[in-house]
Amino acid sequence: MHSKRHLRWAVIPVGIAVVVALAGCTSTQLHGFMPGFTEDGLPATDRTEMIASLWTTSWIVLLGVGVLTWGLMLWAIIVYRRRKGQTGLPVQLRYNMPIEIFYTVVPVVLILGFFAFTARDQTILETQTEDPEVSVVAYGKQWSWDFQYNADEEDYSDAVWSMGIQGQVDNRTGDVDQDALPTLYLPVDQTVRIDLRSRDVVHSFWIIDFLYKKDMYIGKDNSWSFTPTREGTYAGKCAELCGEYHSEMLFNVKVVSEAEYEAYLQSLRAAGQTGAIDDAYSRLNNFPGTGAPDNGEGN
Repeated sequence: MHSKRHLRWAVIPVGIAVVVALAGCTSTQLHGFMPGFTEDGLPATDRTEMIASLWTTSWIVLLGVGVLTWGLMLWAIIVYRRRKGQTGLPVQLRYNMPIEIFYTVVPVVLILGFFAFTARDQTILETQTEDPEVSVVAYGKQWSWDFQYNADEEDYSDAVWSMGIQGQVDNRTGDVDQDALPTLYLPVDQTVRIDLRSRDVVHSFWIIDFLYKKDMYIGKDNSWSFTPTREGTYAGKCAELCGEYHSEMLFNVKVVSEAEYEAYLQSLRAAGQTGAIDDAYSRLNNFPGTGAPDNGEGN
């Protein structure tokens, strides 16, 4: 009885200390030092908070399991160590049913819990917006990106587009010319759906601060739906090894006001970059069975 009372009084200060420590954490620390958040905790998209929470909660649980396991190991090493004068082997037990049940049930519960929360969040992330306010097609190619901003017509005759080149690297300093990188413009606080396509090999579309990436498969379209919630410029890159200049397959994302976004689309129209983006640059046209000559030429 006394031991339980002592344990209860020991737990209270520990709990208070944990609460105080967490209260003193910055937004960056509370989100596991992950990108995508400002100092005041504002996420980059409407999905960023959910992804970060799943990540940090998983690590907290795993750290708790680790501390418990390490503590039990240390306790067993100290308590059951060989004392001076002892010889032979200690008493051998074939099994202990409560312990057997404990270390069978607990891992199963943890695995089911991780699966349930992951499946829940994945379902939300993979549900595509059928009627987005902004629709974009992103083409991955060796080793850059093209972006087509779709409009209302089925033949994309009123769409606009931009085509990019791979990162231009200064051979002396290794710095990348940021102004030369392809840039995807998105309006803040509007639903976005990005259809992901490859012109040649497998690529992966990754906007780092958005905490999510999706692969771009040959002959199979992928999509990604979200809402940008904070204006700013975000770095993007290919996250799938795709050839010699994979490291230079970079792009930027600019989340801007609706007025600035419309002005950018108008600038593309003024430059004559209208209609469906040219498929002539796609190596997929040379695939066997398409009727096109397989000349091995790419973009």
